[in-house]
Amino acid sequence: MKVTVLGTGYVGLVAGACFSDSGNHVTCVDVDNDKVERLRQGHVPFYEPGLEDLVARNTKAGRLLFTTDSKQAIAEAQIVFVAVGTPQGDDGSSNLSYVLEAVRTVRDSVTRGILLVMKSTVPVGTADRVRQEIQGSKYPIEVISNPEFLKEGAAINDFLRPERVVIGTDSLEARAMMADLYAPYVRNGSPILFMSNRSAELTKYAANTFLAMKISFINEMAVLSERVGANIHDVRKGIITDSRIGSKFLYPGCGYGGSCFPKDVLALIHLGREIEMPLRLFEEVHAVNERQKQLLYEKIDRHFGGSLEGKTIAVWGLSFKPETDDMREAPAVTLINALLEKKVKIRAYDPIANKEARRIFENKVELFEDAYETTRSADALAILTEWNEFRSPDFDTLRRDLKGSAIFDGRNLYNPESLEGMGFSYYCIGKRDPILGQS
Repeated sequence: MKVTVLGTGYVGLVAGACFSDSGNHVTCVDVDNDKVERLRQGHVPFYEPGLEDLVARNTKAGRLLFTTDSKQAIAEAQIVFVAVGTPQGDDGSSNLSYVLEAVRTVRDSVTRGILLVMKSTVPVGTADRVRQEIQGSKYPIEVISNPEFLKEGAAINDFLRPERVVIGTDSLEARAMMADLYAPYVRNGSPILFMSNRSAELTKYAANTFLAMKISFINEMAVLSERVGANIHDVRKGIITDSRIGSKFLYPGCGYGGSCFPKDVLALIHLGREIEMPLRLFEEVHAVNERQKQLLYEKIDRHFGGSLEGKTIAVWGLSFKPETDDMREAPAVTLINALLEKKVKIRAYDPIANKEARRIFENKVELFEDAYETTRSADALAILTEWNEFRSPDFDTLRRDLKGSAIFDGRNLYNPESLEGMGFSYYCIGKRDPILGQS
């Protein structure tokens, strides 16, 4: 099929590359000339394992093209995906100006009947607004809702081997075309779920908010465990063995971040306020996460008796999760900003996200290309991202290089008894803190 993707951000570029890898002719459109030229040369503007190779291979094969000429790309397409940004307002609402601008461009550029697929994460009811915008088109345009469920760091596998594909449309012809497009990816039996546009739009928010809720649940339980003298690791084992609960997303830590969970939870909260139905559960999911992102700072402040000025803290991990350079809403950003306000010197390292950190913090944070370089003469080490290389470090080197003996582990990577036996003051999530004996 001939597919056009409007937007070469995370969703658009992954979708375009994966569709082209199955033999479709895909044209990705962006308004940024420099970005388009870099993509033509095989340079992906963000880190996602396997994506750069996928882009390079399909570009070389002539199946994947990049352009700024949206009119021509739309005119040649059978299916047009809208994958532009939907920036979030302070109240949690989504700014649809880029989406609607893209829709109007489609309306004015089509040369035949097409499917217009909303791939961007958009509020419930957006498909209806899109239908209003395309009124007056000379050709029939069928509006489809097709939310993405990609995990950063595993997006290629998620797209090529989805657990399900959600498609919102009432058109039998559109269903058949979308089923053909996705057929190569569901040969293992994963379902294509057809539903109304509004159901598809809400499904995206429901999925991410539920996962965020599980994280906030276990984090709230971890704080409770600290307060009452329980061990969250034991509590977790006691609940995940229940087949009704399971283990996924039930790992205590320093809070969730990224571009999806925080944004989608707030968007659902905003929807509830718009329809005068306060969604108290989701409001608390967000509030718990915001509190959790402060927890490591509070532990560090208590350890040093409230005297942080002039201290040096080493930070391992800056991205919100492993296998990505995405630092949006990352707990590391919250911690570092809080420490900088107390005039703490920060020495930081991340295997992938140093470039992004340099953009965010400018010259306020000293960044290193080696994890152990950060710990030399530091008063303590804080771990914010569970990169594999942090799971079994050289503790002898850490004990020698750290000026202080404190490790603040926001991802519970180590055994508390083992580290305390080595002479470290080890602070994790969900177990009484050393020395102080409290959270």
